[in-house]
This record gives sequence, C-alpha cells and structure tokens, in this order.
Amino acid sequence: MEEIKLFCPATIANVSCGFDVLGLCLEQSGDEMIIRKSKTPGIQITKIVGQDLPLETEKNVAGVAGLALLNKLKELKAGFEIEIYKNIKPGSGIGSSAASAAGAVFGINQLLGEPFSAKELIPFAMQGELLASGALHADNVAPALLGGFTLVRSYDPLDVIKLPVPKQLMATVIHPQLEVKTADARSVLKHSVSLKNAITQWGNLGGLISALYTSDYELLARCLHDEIVEPLRSVLIPGFDEVKATALKNGALGSGISGSGPSIFALSEDEVTANQIAAAMAEVYRKFEVAYDIHVSKINSNGIKIL
Repeated sequence: MEEIKLFCPATIANVSCGFDVLGLCLEQSGDEMIIRKSKTPGIQITKIVGQDLPLETEKNVAGVAGLALLNKLKELKAGFEIEIYKNIKPGSGIGSSAASAAGAVFGINQLLGEPFSAKELIPFAMQGELLASGALHADNVAPALLGGFTLVRSYDPLDVIKLPVPKQLMATVIHPQLEVKTADARSVLKHSVSLKNAITQWGNLGGLISALYTSDYELLARCLHDEIVEPLRSVLIPGFDEVKATALKNGALGSGISGSGPSIFALSEDEVTANQIAAAMAEVYRKFEVAYDIHVSKINSNGIKIL
C-alpha cells in the first residue's frame, strides 16, 4: 500500500467530570487526510484545505506527531507526504489538533505495516497536542485512535483504558463561532483544589464509568457534573449557562464544556432527544446573534477509519 485516505473524527474531551483523563469519539464530524509514501525521508505537509494552518512540518501537529513515530523507527529512513482536509476548526473544542495528530500516526503506521498497536500510537499523537496546547494530554487523541470512551488512568507511565458505550447514547455539540485557545483555557485553571471538591469529582468520575458499563442512564445523568474546571472556564463562553440550562430542560442527561471550549456538548438517550436539544441550543445563540455550527452524532466505537 502506497497511499491511504482516512476519516479523522472529532472528539469530546473531559466529559464534565474527567478533566484530562476522559474523552469520547464522535461519528459524524471529522477531518479527512491522505498520506502517501515518499522517497524523501521525513514528513512533508503538501496541502491543507479548509483552514489556514502551517505547512512547515515542525509547526504542524500532524507533522510533529508523525516525526515522533518516525524517530522511533530511524533505521527505516521512511518518508511520507500528508494532505489535510480540515473540517474541524482549530480552537473549537472538539479535538481539531487531535484529529490531525492521531490521523497522521494512524496512517503512517498503516503504511508501514502496523509496527505499533493503536494504544502504542497514543504517545506519538500526544506530541502534536504538546505543540498545540503546551501540555501532553491524551483525552482527545486516545478516543480518536481507539474509539468510544477512553480513560487515561495514568500519564506516567501512560495507561489508557477503552470503556464500553451504551448503545443508544447520543451527543449534541454546538460550536459558537468564537475561538478559545486551549493554552488560554488552561491559563485560567487553578493548580490546587479543595479536598471537598476533589472528593465530589472522584465520585462523579467513578460513577460515570460504572454507568457506561451498566448502561445506567440515570446514574450517568447524576455524574455529568464538573466541580473543578467548568466554573472557571464557563466565563470564557458567552451564553454558556443558558445553553446548558436549555439542554437539560430539553431532555439532556447532562451538558458541559467540550474540551477547552467554546463548544458545548450534551449527552442524551436517543436521536430524537438529541435533535430536540440541538434545536433548543441553536435558538439560544440565534437570540444572541452569534453564528454557530451544530453536530448531532452517535458515539463512534471504532475511531479513525480508512476510506
């Protein structure tokens, strides 16, 4: 195989109570990427369509992630060209950088005959996230590579667990056309939290994981609460409180900030409710005269897919 075309899905990180450790993969939203073998060693980004992003390998998250993989296999002296068709806007909060970083390492790994497992690709993709946000986090790249919900149990050493997904679970995501850079969203966070808040957060995270295993939607709803990060970041997103309240009023199990924002997600039990939530969320931003994109999606259990 000399060339591969990929669908690189959008993701929701944190999922309320799982800051930097929990994420899920979306089915309908994502980028496309073409990767082909080249006689020139290293990585060249030859085309980016849809967004104004750097073509320089060392300044592009796909290039940096791909180089991290190739550096592990120096003896091959392999070369690749990458075309990126961006449908996920950078700074949207649904894993734009993760889609590029994860897609690059997935595609290169395929063309090399899969020397690495999907889990082994996560640290390479994290190098792209480090470039994008200044932090080595895996809560977007892990679900993009593995599919479904993923939990980062530990970063040192890296230990990622794929979690089950209740069959009917749906996600609704509204993206107001405002940019919140991940680095800026991290700058508002505190470096310490109260023991009381930490205990509440641990309980919610443990309960949410139990709910995924048992398909207990009522328990899931009780656990979709962020005690620590959302109160600090929500002030960066105009209309957040009203959108969240509207989602809950229209049947959402829970609602919160997607990644670092400004996108806001809601989870629900079925497609009818998910579309009802989408219409209600959209009405809030129409009233504020803020442009938006909206996505209604099943949870993608497989992650990146070959087209």
